[in-house]
Amino acid sequence: MPYETLIGLRYTRSRKRAQGRNRFISFISLVSMLGIALGVAALITVLSVMNGFQEELRNRILGVASHAQITSVTGQLANWQQVAQTAAGNPHVLATAPFVQAQSMLSFDQNVRGALIRGVLPTEEDRVADFDRDMKVGSLSDLKPGGFGMILGKELAQALRVGVGDKVTLIAPQGLVTPAAVLPRIKQFTVVGIFEAGMFEFDSGLALIHMRDAQVMFRTADNVSGVRLKLDDLFNAPRVVRQLATEYGPDTLLTDWTRTHANFFRAVALEKKMMAIILFLIVAVAAFNIVSTLVMAVQEKYADIAILRTLGASPRSIMAIFILQGGIIGIVGLLVGVIGGIALATNLDVVIPALEHLLGTTLWNKEIYYINEMPSQVLASDVIGITSTSFILTLLATLYPSWRAARVNPAEALRYE
Repeated sequence: MPYETLIGLRYTRSRKRAQGRNRFISFISLVSMLGIALGVAALITVLSVMNGFQEELRNRILGVASHAQITSVTGQLANWQQVAQTAAGNPHVLATAPFVQAQSMLSFDQNVRGALIRGVLPTEEDRVADFDRDMKVGSLSDLKPGGFGMILGKELAQALRVGVGDKVTLIAPQGLVTPAAVLPRIKQFTVVGIFEAGMFEFDSGLALIHMRDAQVMFRTADNVSGVRLKLDDLFNAPRVVRQLATEYGPDTLLTDWTRTHANFFRAVALEKKMMAIILFLIVAVAAFNIVSTLVMAVQEKYADIAILRTLGASPRSIMAIFILQGGIIGIVGLLVGVIGGIALATNLDVVIPALEHLLGTTLWNKEIYYINEMPSQVLASDVIGITSTSFILTLLATLYPSWRAARVNPAEALRYE
């Protein structure tokens, strides 16, 4: 073992007989280790929760929306069968589903709400969305052509105060032109199901009907508003859309989920970055505590350094001794933090209920977040990034004290010894 390593390890260990200044230095070293460990554990836990939220929200949004969709600049897609067939020819497209969509008013017993009405083919829609997973009552198969049935979001149903079997009046924006006036198109629909996607935007403003009923109600003949696509890899959506764009004319519009919900996911990503920066400051403060620890260690070891220099130790060797001492503090703190952070992040479903029971309060309100438990997803890239950055901060913190130790003048240090 190189003597630099041997001496660095000896300086790092807390000796039982250490008193006074030695004991205080050991205490500061322990505080620095714990600070780094807590900072790293907090970073891993928080970023894992943010990853879990991001994944959960993405799944909930795309369970109702779609990975990509094809529409027309005119608002109506005439040859949608050919459009869907062309899209299905792409190897990355797993399924297609046509839809008719329009804004309308829903009314029931003095309660009126605006809603987005989406006409779907149940068998096709079930292949591109996860409505059956989100159904609280009924199923998509309850929508029959000519039956004028309707499935409402949970919040929308509560706002209208309706349940399954009630008849809701739909007021379409397309009016009937008569010699006397323009009359709104009105039709009663029977509520046959209620879904809860867990996203307020959909639960409070989306209603599903059969596509044929929507075509009759909104006077689109055999045309549709567009075709929804499900892909084999949702993160590959922009590239697939660019590939499909070459297959259609200039009147066809192709969009993917990264555009339709861009602001939302950018906000989540920005929040994750800001949280990472804030928590990295905790790690930085703990890492730079090592500076004070090593500065005091250098002051206390002046005589030892001078003796080593007189015995032939080079300034580089002296510097390596104290870099090793600070590095050991950082590595131990990092290891404890990484192990603790991963353990905490992967067991939040146990930790949160235990804390709620211990504190006698609710930390995770299922009624607010629509999620039964706090989501968490530990990513190897996050753990590697946190560990690497924290270790670099630790090494940077050791440079100045080590450089000062290397500049100790043996004659000056031993004058009063």
